[in-house]
Amino acid sequence: MDARDIESPELRLSRWWTLPVVSAAQLLVVLDGTIVNIALPSAQSALGMSDGSRPWVVTAYALAFGGLLLIGGRVGSAWGHRRAFGIGLAGFAVASALGGAAGNQETLFAARALQGAFAAVLAPAALSLLTMTFTGPRERGRALGVFAAVGAAGSAIGLIAGGLLAEYAGWRWCLYINVPVALLALLGTALVPADRPHRDGGRLDVAGALLSATGFAAVVYAFTEAEEHGWGSANVLVPLAAGVLLLTAFAAAEFRAPYPLLPMRVLLHRARAGALIAVSLMFVAMFGFYLFMSYYTQTVLGYSPLQSGLALIINAVAALLGATLAGRLHGRLAPGLLILPGLGAAAAGMLILTRLTAQSTDVLPLYLAPALVLTGLGLGCVLPPTASLATSDVRPQDIGAASAAYNAAQQLGAALGTALLNTVAAGASASYAASSAGRATRDAASVHGYTVALAVAFGILLATMCVAGPLVLLRTGRRSGS
Repeated sequence: MDARDIESPELRLSRWWTLPVVSAAQLLVVLDGTIVNIALPSAQSALGMSDGSRPWVVTAYALAFGGLLLIGGRVGSAWGHRRAFGIGLAGFAVASALGGAAGNQETLFAARALQGAFAAVLAPAALSLLTMTFTGPRERGRALGVFAAVGAAGSAIGLIAGGLLAEYAGWRWCLYINVPVALLALLGTALVPADRPHRDGGRLDVAGALLSATGFAAVVYAFTEAEEHGWGSANVLVPLAAGVLLLTAFAAAEFRAPYPLLPMRVLLHRARAGALIAVSLMFVAMFGFYLFMSYYTQTVLGYSPLQSGLALIINAVAALLGATLAGRLHGRLAPGLLILPGLGAAAAGMLILTRLTAQSTDVLPLYLAPALVLTGLGLGCVLPPTASLATSDVRPQDIGAASAAYNAAQQLGAALGTALLNTVAAGASASYAASSAGRATRDAASVHGYTVALAVAFGILLATMCVAGPLVLLRTGRRSGS
């Protein structure tokens, strides 16, 4: 009989208490990537920010989060993931309160960077705790299904909550709302089973830490600048080239480091590499999709920010259903048999939207609703098995690094997707308007740009199926949960 079948009710309750606690933390991290976006115009007006400085409210968070993720994973392994989780929650709450009370733009930027830094500790610790607590294939599948459902729905929830808070409570509450959620999760941490730190002699891979932090930050910065300056600008090419060189040097350094920040054995595992590729490119496509939903519904259909956010409820519910289904099937089906159909469903949703024109009628029932359902189901089906593959079959001391790599893949994918597909849409709109010699309406040019960008997202998902498929299909459903 399996030991889990004869464990005490108290121990079983303690293990399952981990799920809502880490899910609350996951919601904080994901939600904060979108909830502040809705409040940006109000914050800009209140603090007197220029148009040029406004993007730093988002960029400061993204740079700190992306740049420090691998270090955050190392902190979890060295200090213990439960302790790192608690520190991340407390720090995130303090940074959120500081941002909500900001009296000037500099304080807000600093608070957002602090949020990103503590999120970089919190996110890998959360996934590590979940992976270590739920070890059986079936129970891990159910736990990862819930965890992934929260992550999949978090972006949509952020847009909805941001719209409600900005409209009825003020932009500061888009930051203050994090404080009670973080404190409740922090109180619940006392019931989460403790883990043993893995200090590896207590040494920090200083070279790896510096190279990874600066490399990831440079790449994320280049992606964020591409939206405004274009991919051919020196503002983009210089940091992008520097980031690639720094990350190349980081990989080379990790092969030689006695106690590497990211052991290369974590990335050289074929199924794990396939999972990281799949989730990264899925986020490229999905964040382009969310960009389309925000712009198209507001600029063409005339929705308010709140109505635009509410439309995403369809996507959020579908993501919840997809993740729940994937969690229940975990251990029964090979991970690839969930990942590939998930990618295919999301691709089908993108394809539907490429048929839109400025003259399309019954847009919500014929185009948006089917696309929202398919993309939500697809995202929900991809996240649990990729999270499982990314963190399975790793040494105890490597679980933090594997969790950090998974989060870093998502973060880079989101940053690239937003920048890449926005610039594709803008370029296609401009070309369409120019080729029509002024005969095209503004809406027609905009819709053409959106559909071209979504066609690119469709192609990315098909390419992901071809590249990641052979890697993730190597695993059996039974082994994926080991």
